[in-house]
Amino acid sequence: MPNLVNNLIATEYDGLLAKSEGVIVMSLGRVTVKELEPLRNKLAKDGVRVRMVRSSLLRRALAAKGYEASAELLAGNTGIAYGSLEGTIAAAKILTADDVKKPGKIQLRGAIFDGVLLGPKDAVALAGLPDKKTLRGMLVGCLAAPMRGLVTTLNALPSGTVRVMQAKIDKAGGTGEAAAVAEAS
Repeated sequence: MPNLVNNLIATEYDGLLAKSEGVIVMSLGRVTVKELEPLRNKLAKDGVRVRMVRSSLLRRALAAKGYEASAELLAGNTGIAYGSLEGTIAAAKILTADDVKKPGKIQLRGAIFDGVLLGPKDAVALAGLPDKKTLRGMLVGCLAAPMRGLVTTLNALPSGTVRVMQAKIDKAGGTGEAAAVAEAS
């Protein structure tokens, strides 16, 4: 009977890994349910789910997907946060925030992001990635910068000519002679 249960759980993990674009592996050894529930709710707002997993079965599911899990990745009580790539970045930001890091109960051990198995440092580095809206803004800025430069350059020629003409008019005293100077230019 235990083999049947283990097989069902392993199959569930296989499906979970297949559907998820990103997974964060973390230690949840000293976290109580009361502490985890607000964090779970905060992550759910970004479409990320959190669950405790059995390390040996997750190792088997990871191996089936072609990932070689180290002993440190799946040591002790292990939890995963999984969802879309955008949700994984949001989860990394939430899980590395000061209010979560300060008690030291949750530590990121690794991640699977865009088909690549990452170590602990890389999983923490996910928090530094910009979200989709910020990336779009950066892209628009990159696309708009050359156009803005072109408009500024094209606008400089007529405005420069007008300023030179105005300077000649001012130098002539702004009288009838100024009109002649402007025509001569």
